[in-house]
Amino acid sequence: MPEGSNPPAYSLRPMSAPGDASPWTLTTPVEELPGVTELRAAALRRMDIRCLAHVIAHLPSRHQLEEAESPIGDIRIGNLVTVRGEITDTRIVRTGRQRFEAALLDETGRIDLCWFNMTFLQERIHPGMRLRVQGKVNRRGPRIQIINPRWESIPEGSEGPAPRESRLRPIYPATEDMPSWAFERLIHSVIDRALPLIDDHLPDAFRRDRAMPSLAGAYRLMHEPTTQEDIADAKRRLVYDELLLFQLGVHMKRAYVRRSLHAPPLKWNEAIDAHIRARIPFTLTPGQEQVIRETSADLQQPSPANRLIQGDVGSGKTVVALYAMLMAAASRHQAALMAPTELLAEQHHESISHLLKGSSLLIALLTGSSTGIDRERILKGIASGDIDLVIGTHALLTESVSFQSLAVAIIDEQHRFGVHQRARLREKTADEHSIPHTLVMTATPIPRTLAMTIFGDLDVSTLRGLPPGRPPIATRIMPIERIDEVYAFVRTRLDRGEQAYIVAANIGEDEAPFLPPSAEQGTRDVQSLLNNLREGTLKGKRLEAIHGRLSRDARERVMQRFRAGTIDALVATTLIEVGVDVANATIIVIEGADRFGLAQLHQLRGRVGRGTRHSVCILISGNHAPTGSAARLEAIAATTDGFALAEKDLELRGPGDFIGARQAGAAPFQLAEFPKDMDLLLLARRDAEMWIASSPLLAAESERLIRSRLMKSHGESLGLVDVA
Repeated sequence: MPEGSNPPAYSLRPMSAPGDASPWTLTTPVEELPGVTELRAAALRRMDIRCLAHVIAHLPSRHQLEEAESPIGDIRIGNLVTVRGEITDTRIVRTGRQRFEAALLDETGRIDLCWFNMTFLQERIHPGMRLRVQGKVNRRGPRIQIINPRWESIPEGSEGPAPRESRLRPIYPATEDMPSWAFERLIHSVIDRALPLIDDHLPDAFRRDRAMPSLAGAYRLMHEPTTQEDIADAKRRLVYDELLLFQLGVHMKRAYVRRSLHAPPLKWNEAIDAHIRARIPFTLTPGQEQVIRETSADLQQPSPANRLIQGDVGSGKTVVALYAMLMAAASRHQAALMAPTELLAEQHHESISHLLKGSSLLIALLTGSSTGIDRERILKGIASGDIDLVIGTHALLTESVSFQSLAVAIIDEQHRFGVHQRARLREKTADEHSIPHTLVMTATPIPRTLAMTIFGDLDVSTLRGLPPGRPPIATRIMPIERIDEVYAFVRTRLDRGEQAYIVAANIGEDEAPFLPPSAEQGTRDVQSLLNNLREGTLKGKRLEAIHGRLSRDARERVMQRFRAGTIDALVATTLIEVGVDVANATIIVIEGADRFGLAQLHQLRGRVGRGTRHSVCILISGNHAPTGSAARLEAIAATTDGFALAEKDLELRGPGDFIGARQAGAAPFQLAEFPKDMDLLLLARRDAEMWIASSPLLAAESERLIRSRLMKSHGESLGLVDVA
């Protein structure tokens, strides 16, 4: 939970602790809980665990089977064990990491004990003492050993505590100052008093029909399970809660938009359709035809369209967007297309202007580089309605931009924008109850699971297939040691009149030195790579750099020369990831490919293969690749199907990483795992849809608690304040 966050919205009914005059609530600060010292409280606060509710909500990351107490001779390597015996020998070892060692014997054998950086134990543990110890057994040479075991002394003449039975021990996310065993002890001391304070937001009959424990019962089973089935039942309930709350928010927002807001219904007839198609100089694919039918049907309705158009790299989403924009223009309204980068906005502006050449429509480009008189002219044209189509970046969201009649808002590469940014573009209308039809597009295919969660408020259209005549792109993984071979191959392709992209992870300095590729480093920046290639393997070829530090005019000049064929190879950052379309570019080399995500590599690969020539993508892998990179590179080399890669990316990285931390609307799932929890997602989605259909605002008194928890969890991220 973030710094200063509120505790989970459980019931705050007070409960007095035995022998304590002050009642407890779930907001009771951690420093008031039993056994929590000032140092422990500080450690908990650093983990954003500030009150009793946070303690109970801090769930085990896993459970470990702790065997029943047994003789030393019966224990097995790798298990968590409890044994008791007599200390026969101790010593301090000061070489390397200082440690205190002791030998523990019983009638069946010996086990060595080792505590690192705890030499003070020499004053507490000595030969002749009887101890009971607990820890994980490992082998050290011919002997067995427990490192840093927990221990307790057995008083002389006493039989000591009764032997422990086997149990599932919770292992908690922990820090050095607050280890897992300390969490276990803390939770054990408070759980019986805390659980009665938790009210369940699901009606008893509702959860019984779904064979789920109560919320308090689920927490009990997670913290103190007796069987693996206990853990599974608890997780099922808690995962379902995460998914249900999010789906309730999604369907509540969707119902509100359809019930309370309207959009301009756009005209469509055969004459308009023919007029738009006359501007498209190629035959549409069946996938494009299908999505245009779905989109144009939406735009003719008075209820606001809210559609996600997803298609693989090169599937032709821009034509679908243009069709929608021209429907707005045909109805005497305006349309806007927002892209995440200036380069992509410039590309859209150029291609759409080319298709509409000779038209009476006015098209404007508005980006952060638009300044001075030019910017004022564009702003006035947008406000007066003289400008029909506006293409831009985040600059479209500034307060100075006001549309006369915005009917269609299109957001390209939607995963680069959060929920709030999308909402701000929809707000660019004079009527507070009218919003534009919204289309969001992505060339990063969304796994079905995420489409139903993150974008559950959107209708989804999928563009399948590529324009005819495009051969598949071959993908090769090459180690850094063979990089000279790679660029020798690039040179042969350039000698044939083809063009190339060469991608580096960052820009570097303008006066970068000549840096040969390093197996240790595995990647170079744009400037050093450009200098290297100009002086080395690609000497004599026409090379230029393109990156975000160049001005808009400078970038456009470089791109125009590249399109015209007067530049052989572009050395670039991931600025070219989207929107660059040059049919003669047939080869792309990505240095340090193991540092990029799977979706980003697929996007970069899509810069080639735009024409009819055989294209190649070469991924340069360093020797010190980040964890998991080998699986990513193997996955992208195995297929060019972006939808298959999206599922693989979700499997490798999980939904949080897949969507990206920058997403203001990303679902904050702590327990749900996809695709493993797909069945629970389908159940939660069905239940939420039925619930909101019967109670669109969750306004009944019996729904007060679930509404409160929904607003606390997702009110801001899903924009539910307006709904409330």
